[in-house]
Amino acid sequence: MKKKLILAIGLMCSIGFLQAQNWQTDFEQAKTQAAKESKTIIMVFQGSDWCAPCMKLNKDIWSTEEFINYANDHFVMLKVDFPRKKANALTPEQQDKNKKLAEVYNKNGYFPFIVVIDSEGNIKGQTGYKSMTPGEYIIHLTSFK
Repeated sequence: MKKKLILAIGLMCSIGFLQAQNWQTDFEQAKTQAAKESKTIIMVFQGSDWCAPCMKLNKDIWSTEEFINYANDHFVMLKVDFPRKKANALTPEQQDKNKKLAEVYNKNGYFPFIVVIDSEGNIKGQTGYKSMTPGEYIIHLTSFK
């Protein structure tokens, strides 16, 4: 019985792992991938450990099976995170990269702030948290193309 329980838990964890969102954190790599795969970049400015709307957007949209399945085929997801807790601190290099992206794409410092861009970094649209279903949010993001 114990072995079956461990096996079931392991299977559920592996399924969850397979469904995880594939986040990029490097802008240049995201642009290269977007160009190679003819995809749109969804750049997400967030405060992952302090911004309540950011956490809600992650839970209600980014982490859903519906969004993940669509995003894997159509988007390059780029996370630009600004955590505050020491336990979640980014490397100094990543912090610098994120600050530079914010200077260009998020000058007002809004969180969450989503910028839809092409593979060359041209802005197609901007948005934030919206109380929508994953399907509605997909339609919203694709309307910027």
